[in-house]
Amino acid sequence: MSPGLAICLLGTFRVLKAGAPVAVRPGGKTEALLRELALQEHYRASRERLLETMWPESDTSHAVQALNSLVHATRKQFGDVLDGAAPVVYADGGYRLNTDAGVSVDIGQFDALSDRAERGFHSGDTASALEHALGAITVYQGDLCEADGVHALVERERLRALYLSLLGQVADQYFTAADYPAALRYALRLLRHDPCREDAHRLVMRCHVRSGRRAQAFRQYRTCEQMLQAEFGVRPELLTVALFDQVRTSPGSV
Repeated sequence: MSPGLAICLLGTFRVLKAGAPVAVRPGGKTEALLRELALQEHYRASRERLLETMWPESDTSHAVQALNSLVHATRKQFGDVLDGAAPVVYADGGYRLNTDAGVSVDIGQFDALSDRAERGFHSGDTASALEHALGAITVYQGDLCEADGVHALVERERLRALYLSLLGQVADQYFTAADYPAALRYALRLLRHDPCREDAHRLVMRCHVRSGRRAQAFRQYRTCEQMLQAEFGVRPELLTVALFDQVRTSPGSV
């Protein structure tokens, strides 16, 4: 990510100063503060929410004092990469990450790259779309790290669905460009996250056929069949069965 202070929630919680990881005590208050702010809209939370989330057992006066001390400590720990600015600032009754000073969040970067990729795919600018999609895929180091609450659960599923969609679009683009090894790589990566995605199984079958591995395409169909039966007790879609028959009877048309 760019120089400055980066808060990373995709995969494991990480803090990067000028691109280098720094130690933050796992489960400590600094992690809790940065994680809570990074998950909120506009990276902002009210003081009341922070007090309730982080010091639920403390009386208000002691909790406010602890929060003020924590915010001051984050400035001492991370301000050197922000030209002395505070990474967390107080405004309008709440606290927010100081994005103006150079604090970034990997979720925001992932969303921005994904949005540019989607616009490129829709407008037909596939070169730009592929560049931004690959950038977003690189940022996505794993599902949103564990956090409490319905909002975090919904956000985790939203980000995961967007990531899987990007993998599928990238695989499709490489297949269209006849780069079958790259298409296969991204289709298989999609299947590692979602083993029952039949569109990805079909693309893997097509890649194998186009690469002269017809028997491997048959095996992929059986894998798809077994996955669906084990997970949902259903057979493959008609499209997948039709592709299997096409590979069996007319592989040159696949």
